[in-house]
Amino acid sequence: MPGVFNLSIDEAVKEAEEAVKLGIGGLLLFGLPETKDEDATGAWDDDGIVQRSLRAIKATAPSKELVLIADVCLCEYTSHGHCGIVVEGKDGFEVENDSSLDLLGKTAASLAHAGADIVAPSDMMDGRVGEIRRALDEEGLENTPILSYASKFASAFYGPFREAADSAPQFGDRRSYQMDGANAREAMREIELDLAEGADMILMKPAMPYQDIILAARQRFEIPIGAYQVSGEYSMLQAAFERGWLEPKRAMLESLLGLRRAGSDFIVTYFAKEAAAGRIDPCAIDEAAFGARLYTTGMPDPDLLIRTGGERRISNFLLWQCAYAELLFIDVQWPEFGKANLEWAIEDFQGRDRRWGGV
Repeated sequence: MPGVFNLSIDEAVKEAEEAVKLGIGGLLLFGLPETKDEDATGAWDDDGIVQRSLRAIKATAPSKELVLIADVCLCEYTSHGHCGIVVEGKDGFEVENDSSLDLLGKTAASLAHAGADIVAPSDMMDGRVGEIRRALDEEGLENTPILSYASKFASAFYGPFREAADSAPQFGDRRSYQMDGANAREAMREIELDLAEGADMILMKPAMPYQDIILAARQRFEIPIGAYQVSGEYSMLQAAFERGWLEPKRAMLESLLGLRRAGSDFIVTYFAKEAAAGRIDPCAIDEAAFGARLYTTGMPDPDLLIRTGGERRISNFLLWQCAYAELLFIDVQWPEFGKANLEWAIEDFQGRDRRWGGV
């Protein structure tokens, strides 16, 4: 994965500071422990690698500008590479769902105590959102939101990440607990279940091959929805860039705009720094290539949302600044917004010395 590295804690702090300067709104943290075991003790150890990283980043001034999200899973910490406790049954080894829930709850509480603003379970164990909510509440962390990977699909696109994190399963695969890529209706049921258990927002993963799932979720659920452009999607594009097959800046932006158009309110991507630094000129965007001009539609409350460069709430109107494109997209859906507020919004936006993309 060109440009992507495993970082020590001191380098992670520097990365966070750079992210703030670029206008990136949040970081999603994963950990690679020194040792692994069958019980994933490094995941819920209060002195674990992510816990220490969270405390270090939180101790710096730039952290006030960032939303710190901690991935909650066991696969990076287990010796066998699965996302839960493995037991031997009559038909061989299997992941034991229920016994894994307690460890996931302990992990989420430990990460939240260490400074995570949001915890993000990606394990796909049944019932884990409810258990995490219970564990957080018992620890006095009622206000810590849960970002659930509610419809995480079993996918070939995770390969580069698994290699970097040394988290590939040592036997079997994860298709018994991750989603079947052919089953869109089950994805909707999984989202409904996680929301019923207490999830505050959801993250769709992978992103580009599943934009129909993002769109279906956007049309069905009035919650913040994110898209995770995973390691294989990033590496696939980077390989094309290296060979001169695609124009990097345009292809990168088009891949992100496609996710935004499908209904994503925020995007997790390994392109974040390049995209934020690109300062794409809106006048250079070929509308024919992207189908139509994009506008924010049905944007949820930003208080629960990762900031991607700046937002303003005006009555029922959300002014959203896309950090990756430096564009201002406005959708005036409420009559009470009024011309005066719109003129104020334009003047305020221009006054912050950012490029004006139009209304």
